[in-house]
Amino acid sequence: MANNGALVLPAHRVKIEFYDKEGVKHVMAIEGNVTREKVGKILDYIELMGGVAANLSPDKPISRIQHTRFEKTLSLVLSNFTDKTFLSKDLQRTYKSVYSEDVPLSTISTYLSRLVERGVLARSGSSFEWKYVVRSSGLPESNPPKRFIE
Repeated sequence: MANNGALVLPAHRVKIEFYDKEGVKHVMAIEGNVTREKVGKILDYIELMGGVAANLSPDKPISRIQHTRFEKTLSLVLSNFTDKTFLSKDLQRTYKSVYSEDVPLSTISTYLSRLVERGVLARSGSSFEWKYVVRSSGLPESNPPKRFIE
């Protein structure tokens, strides 16, 4: 069944619980018109927060062969943009060419904002067109501001 071109999942309620790397429990629920796009955004949030699958056995070590989108983004920033100013669109194009994967510009912008908050990047300009530059060390400041709740 389609709604404005989006595939609607049969479930009317989706609830996801996960723990991030710091052990903080996150609980999210969607009720009503649940679409793949909405579920995808929740999965992006889980990935952004460093969630770990709940079905992993506690006696097995966690091995990550595949890096998260955030880790890929950080790697691209540090390997391709250390000596120049760039826009989120530039990073989006580079991500697509390197990983052959489409990432929404809003996701790239969110990751860049996190990197600014963590002291990896500096940002100038306006919200219409932020310009980013890697800080001289390329590493987070010793006490970067952490703002997850407005």
